[in-house]
Amino acid sequence: MTDLQTAEMGLSELEALRLCDLEGLDQEEAGRRMGVSRGTVQRLLKRARATVVGCLVDGRALVIRKGDEDAHMRSHGDG
Repeated sequence: MTDLQTAEMGLSELEALRLCDLEGLDQEEAGRRMGVSRGTVQRLLKRARATVVGCLVDGRALVIRKGDEDAHMRSHGDG
């Protein structure tokens, strides 16, 4: 696995995928649960889905990135 290329996904992107694609919530409800706007959920989903598809097509490993991206999002008016 040391030669395997990776792609990173943030926790917020993963949560948006979980709420919308796994739990079946619409973007508005997902945004309420995450404390962000519907537009932010839409951007997170777009980025997350592109990352997942890229991993599947290109054979890369998906790495979930931990960090303070949620605080960064909220400090820029998205939450």
